[in-house]
Amino acid sequence: MTTSSRTIAARHKGFNRAEIVDQNFAEFVQHWQGEVNAAPADDAPVLPGSELSAHGFRELFESQLISRHLDLMARVLRVQNKVFYTIGSSGHEGNAMIARLTRHTDPAFLHYRSGAFMAERSRKLPGIDPVRDSALSFAASKEDPASGGRHKVWGSKPLWVLPQTSTIASHLPKAFGTAMAIDQAVRLGHALPIPDDSITICSFGDASSNHATAQTAFNAAAWAAYQKLPGPVLFVCEDNGIGISVKTPGGWIASNFQRRSNLDYFYADGLDLAHGYAGVARAVEHCRRTRRPTFLHLNTCRVMGHAGTDFEIEWRSIEELVALEATDPLLRSAAIALESGLYSREQVLDLYERTRKRCFEAAEQADGSPKLETLEDVVRPLAPYTPEAVRAEAERADFDARRVEVHGGENKLPERQPPRHLAIQINQALHELMAKYDQALIFGEDVAQKGGVYTVTKGLYKAFRGARVFNTLLDETTILGLAQGYANLGFLPIPEIQYLAYFHNACDQIRGEASSLQFFSNDQYRNPMVMRVASLGYQKGFGGHFHNDNSITALRDIPGLVVGCPSRGDDAVTMLRTLMALAKVDGRVCAFLEPIALYMTKDLYEPGDGAWQYAYPAPGEAMPLGEGRVYDAEAEDLVIFTYGNGVPMALRAAKTIAQAQGWKTRVVDLRWLAPLNESFIAGQAKGAKRVIVLDEGRRSGGVGEGVVTAIVEAGYGATPLRRVTGADTFTPLAGAAFCVLPAEKDVVTAAAALA
Repeated sequence: MTTSSRTIAARHKGFNRAEIVDQNFAEFVQHWQGEVNAAPADDAPVLPGSELSAHGFRELFESQLISRHLDLMARVLRVQNKVFYTIGSSGHEGNAMIARLTRHTDPAFLHYRSGAFMAERSRKLPGIDPVRDSALSFAASKEDPASGGRHKVWGSKPLWVLPQTSTIASHLPKAFGTAMAIDQAVRLGHALPIPDDSITICSFGDASSNHATAQTAFNAAAWAAYQKLPGPVLFVCEDNGIGISVKTPGGWIASNFQRRSNLDYFYADGLDLAHGYAGVARAVEHCRRTRRPTFLHLNTCRVMGHAGTDFEIEWRSIEELVALEATDPLLRSAAIALESGLYSREQVLDLYERTRKRCFEAAEQADGSPKLETLEDVVRPLAPYTPEAVRAEAERADFDARRVEVHGGENKLPERQPPRHLAIQINQALHELMAKYDQALIFGEDVAQKGGVYTVTKGLYKAFRGARVFNTLLDETTILGLAQGYANLGFLPIPEIQYLAYFHNACDQIRGEASSLQFFSNDQYRNPMVMRVASLGYQKGFGGHFHNDNSITALRDIPGLVVGCPSRGDDAVTMLRTLMALAKVDGRVCAFLEPIALYMTKDLYEPGDGAWQYAYPAPGEAMPLGEGRVYDAEAEDLVIFTYGNGVPMALRAAKTIAQAQGWKTRVVDLRWLAPLNESFIAGQAKGAKRVIVLDEGRRSGGVGEGVVTAIVEAGYGATPLRRVTGADTFTPLAGAAFCVLPAEKDVVTAAAALA
């Protein structure tokens, strides 16, 4: 198409960029005037000087055409409501070279413009049809092999492509974590589901490279390489020069990454298969051989808008669009096909149209396939739970010899020691779980030699050596990215987040990535973990908000996440056993909130009474998911629902209330904060004459709102009720902190109001 006719088309009311790009290809082939060589043998270079063979070019070209026609099909059928995704791969078809030069067992975390990569990788295993699979995904079909119709994602269990959501750059930390896990597994003798010399592939756009999460991954990879720790991740920056409508400054990617220490830079032309292939091959070979983080700068373009709703003509000039269309990699591939003598014009156009027909036929078939139609279907893979299997795993106690070895003798086993406080019981439970699960790892800031800020991990580094208990750099996003990576390859990670407020720095690694993987992969991929978080308020002489964060709303809002919060040592032990079983058996992502102010608490009512120390539960005892603890179960005058620091507070308040009002008070420790056991709450509210919900979190968005809702919806809304909560504010320093947190006197005052 000539510039003048393009301009006319652009001004036409029915201007359609996809149609223009489609027409460009046919007219380019029809009018091609280049010199034709004698067709090379299959194993000969497709063009003189190229490292790509003629056979390789044929297959890559076919993969590129599949990707292009999937894009064109999506643009056409979206307006007919037959497909539901139009972010295309057009201009990025050169990523097929990465798929060809890597293995199908190299875990891949892909950019959303990876249609050609998927088409090419599908060749590596028989029986996989990338056109059919993609069409089912576009159509949100229940038969979509990647997500079961829950999202348009590039993914495949047999091809080791882990489905990614569209969150910008959030997949980079876990890609790096997976790379770290490969070589660490070899050192530990952990059986990998992939070859020992695998690498991890992670692709993203030039605009995404600027995201804080991406920078976190690059920094962590370089940090590891600087210490000569193997981290074979191939970061592939597909540079098309634009992010939606914001242009990347010319030369920025090369300038920013070419001279980074400990991040090895390679460049390849993704617009030209014949010349770009060698650059991709060098980057892949370097990453696999050296086990170092490698940055491949792949030149690409975007020949259509960001998505079907992006009308570029509104913010780009006709001249710019025309120049951009001339860089279309399919035009260059067509030229290679013709110049090499491998295809005639007629053969290229015939292949192009046959590919179009194949994609549209697959789309029409997918349109008639079953869809998700019920809530039960939608949420099925979100939070799998097999209670009997979890119970059996949590109660399994066939590792006594290892426990005895770890503790240094039978007489030193924790269940043979006197009652102890929360921090020591958690520490002993972690020793037990590391002995029970060879694949368990503990890591985070200061957890190794120091034993944690509160000594909760003391002794674990010595007992299990540095490969299983280790310090990380000071970055919560990296810690949770590592956790996902290790979990992807069969480990059971126990990452520590040093303070609850620090979790918010990295929340998306759990919300957008870890907890969504089972959902978006239709439970084909799991990244089980038990995230330990030092949490909540009431620390004395230390902190302010960042060490006394009392808000767990951001955790409770994450679909599928299990959140447990013990108030006493024995509960912590039995809860941890169940959390690890949930991770092991059902692949669940779990958060274990440890109340800092109760770590060292020994007394309950009077100094020296030792009433908040408990005996260590012998292996074989576990706490079922959702099971609360009830104090004075027969009392009905007042029922106090609470958790964490609120439990000993409520028990002390109950003693004062008994003296003031003559009431018998039942205290209910919820223990499990997500999912809330609504039937348990309703059962405890039944028959209660009065209810207080004591929630040390903030008044808005706290656990207490969920408890009140469960009571009301169960039909007990007429029961006199008061909430005692924290204030809707950040926590200040020193004694002022206790102005914003609920206190024992507040519970007594609420009871008096109910009288």
